[in-house]
Amino acid sequence: MPLQRDPEGTEPRTLHEFADFNGTRVLEIGCGDGRLTWKYARSARQVMAIDLEAEDLRVARIERPNDLDEHVHFVRCDSITLPFQKESFDIALLSWSL
Repeated sequence: MPLQRDPEGTEPRTLHEFADFNGTRVLEIGCGDGRLTWKYARSARQVMAIDLEAEDLRVARIERPNDLDEHVHFVRCDSITLPFQKESFDIALLSWSL
């Protein structure tokens, strides 16, 4: 039997309890392979998901659902020198990142 992450759906339920993603611009710091990104991205207007690991970002781009191609973007950068203008996002997420 393959490993199942969050079979009870705790992650998306908790995310949506703490933030309303509808129509928002989201910055996700440390997105990894996008596993968490897919839990909220359909509600958001735009998602910029960043990570330093090129291989994780490659996987995220491959696994990105087709209907999210236009508004979910993956960028390789660190969280200290963000390549975005100030006040570009409504919500910032940081989960399981160092």
